[in-house]
Amino acid sequence: MTHEPNLGLLFDVDGPLASPTTRTINIPSIVTDLVALASAGVPIAFITGRSDAFIRDEVVAPLLAAGLADAFASPRVRMFGVFEKGAAWAPIGAEGLAPVTVDHSVELPEASVEAVRALVASTYADTMFFDESKLAMISVEQRVDVAHSTYQAVQEQFNDETFVLLAGQGIGVRLRDREEPNAAGAVPFRLDPTIISTDVESVLLDKDRGAERAIEYFAGLGNVPTHWRSVGDSRGDYLMADHLHTAGYEVAHVDVRPADGILERPYPIITEGSLIHDEAGAAFLGYWVKELGLA
Repeated sequence: MTHEPNLGLLFDVDGPLASPTTRTINIPSIVTDLVALASAGVPIAFITGRSDAFIRDEVVAPLLAAGLADAFASPRVRMFGVFEKGAAWAPIGAEGLAPVTVDHSVELPEASVEAVRALVASTYADTMFFDESKLAMISVEQRVDVAHSTYQAVQEQFNDETFVLLAGQGIGVRLRDREEPNAAGAVPFRLDPTIISTDVESVLLDKDRGAERAIEYFAGLGNVPTHWRSVGDSRGDYLMADHLHTAGYEVAHVDVRPADGILERPYPIITEGSLIHDEAGAAFLGYWVKELGLA
């Protein structure tokens, strides 16, 4: 292929690429297909709640080992990472992640970080762990050696205790339909439960903010495709496509966990038949490798 495809890709990581069970990329074709698409000139961004350290070790390192490092000899190879839902970001190159930029304005107070860390250590260490790699948000995640049903049985209790703990600190926090404003009447932080974790984060952070950051980066490099696909496993991942649609791009969203409910949107929603999670992500990538004649 001599011309860059008119296609760009935005990926959530947990679910579409990394197994939500092992938290690693288990399907080899995901790695090789990502390398093939990037090498052909398809700009790719990872828009994730994960930390930069996780993406460096579990996503970028396998890609570099599979040939991406050599592919960066071509200026048309463009890859970007947005971490913690927009709180941090970095270009990806032949040496891996460039220095990470952090938006310190969305950080939680250190006292809140310490309080949640202590709660996990004292009460929940047998089912979950405090993610020490996060730079601006708090993430408490299911241990990989714990059954998901066991984790689910205590996650709601953890969420409630964390809400009460942070509300008592007066920082202004929300959990679903419950909120406790700060002294100024604002609610700048929220608890966001997922299937494998609970995040405590600024309300300014979300996947649309991450998508905006990625498009700005690609625009700074030159030609930006007019057609995009976003890929995710949660309802919040639709925000990537929402931003692209609002910005005037042609976009479709690939939902790899449609059983949670397919949202109504003014752009196409794609599913991969009965496939879910990383199997659906692998099928999506395989389709585009063949469609673009890269197989």
